[in-house]
Amino acid sequence: MALPVFSRESLGPVWLVAAAAAVLLALAYGALQPSPPRKVVLATGVDQGAYAEFGRRYAELLRRHGITVELRASQGAAENLALLRDANSGVDLAFVQGGGDERSAAEAQADSEGLVSLGSLFHEPVWLFYRQDSAQRLLKIPQLTRLNQLAGWKLNVGAPGSGVPPLMAQMLEANAVPAGAVQLSPLPLTPAVVELLEGRMDALVLASAPESPMVQMLLQTPGIALFDFVQAEAYARRFAFMSAVMLPRGVVNLSADQPPADVHLVAPTASLLAREGLHPALVQLFMQAATRVHGEAGWFQRKGEFPNAANTERPVADEAQRYFRTGPPWLQRYVPFWLANLVDRMWVMLLSLVVVALPLVRVLPPLYDRRIRSRVFRWYAQLREVEDARGRRPAAELQHELDEIDAKVGRVKVPLAYADELYALRSHIQLVRKRVAS
Repeated sequence: MALPVFSRESLGPVWLVAAAAAVLLALAYGALQPSPPRKVVLATGVDQGAYAEFGRRYAELLRRHGITVELRASQGAAENLALLRDANSGVDLAFVQGGGDERSAAEAQADSEGLVSLGSLFHEPVWLFYRQDSAQRLLKIPQLTRLNQLAGWKLNVGAPGSGVPPLMAQMLEANAVPAGAVQLSPLPLTPAVVELLEGRMDALVLASAPESPMVQMLLQTPGIALFDFVQAEAYARRFAFMSAVMLPRGVVNLSADQPPADVHLVAPTASLLAREGLHPALVQLFMQAATRVHGEAGWFQRKGEFPNAANTERPVADEAQRYFRTGPPWLQRYVPFWLANLVDRMWVMLLSLVVVALPLVRVLPPLYDRRIRSRVFRWYAQLREVEDARGRRPAAELQHELDEIDAKVGRVKVPLAYADELYALRSHIQLVRKRVAS
């Protein structure tokens, strides 16, 4: 039997089901909050550093999806961690360097509750640049070969809040350099570079991706040498957050053969940390942005090596783990992000509604059929009363009642599929009229 054509006047059951579904969807939407906030705050680093450059790229990628990323400048990893731990800072995510926490391991573990990692993003080599004339003047040799030779040097380790001071403190301690043997300076990066180039500083150390403009500039500055960590593998064995990496010969400038030889470096891994309550849709967008920004081949990694879930000092967020397993939601390949995210967050509720609606769809046609037929069949009860009253009531009175019934039936509206039953009723009224008249 073909399904009936629904009319506006007889959609009561349909409207009831639709209203119930709408209420359930509204409740689910309020509980699940599938739409992410439109603004998020990302703590980066110093203006000329790699963190700031990467932050600008993230902001541009998320702007395409209608998300505003506010970049919060900082001195580096240690300050970024402090901002994440401060509930009133307003910071949602931050770049953090491995081994850059100023607190003890026990304090860091206690204060890291509620923080999750979105994965490792890139190697962040430790760049120790020094003046070649300082090595000749202070060591009487052409180049610096070991960290314990820094005794008596003026070394800039960066401003407080950077991840470099605690990292360098661990490395000097591992080389048995007594406290105070190296004159440590806390200048920010740009003033420190000026001091180095003008000869008022012997060396400076920073931890940054090679995309940093300062790193690029210092690598090609005459008279400035890059320290070769020939014991890089030993550092990697001693410190779990470090990796031994190689700066290949000529990678900076092939035509000028810079550097003129392979340079061994040690590299903590930079991670993107977030508050545990960050919206899953934002985690998904940041993971996609991380793949775009850090997924290409670089000086220290092959294409597709980053981001990954390795070498993270904190637990990886559930949504980030999902991204590492399956990649972006397949629906995003075909529909806009907001729609793909809505379906992705609410598919369980939508599936539940479908499961509930299927039986209702089977029930609706009989309900509809009964509702329409009732408009016709309810007049038969009055018609029978008139017929049964023959001989007991005056014929003129019964004819008057039949006229009233006929007039009311004439105003009844039914779909065309039920018109035969309406006309059958009117013919039966005429039949009773004749019997009353006889």
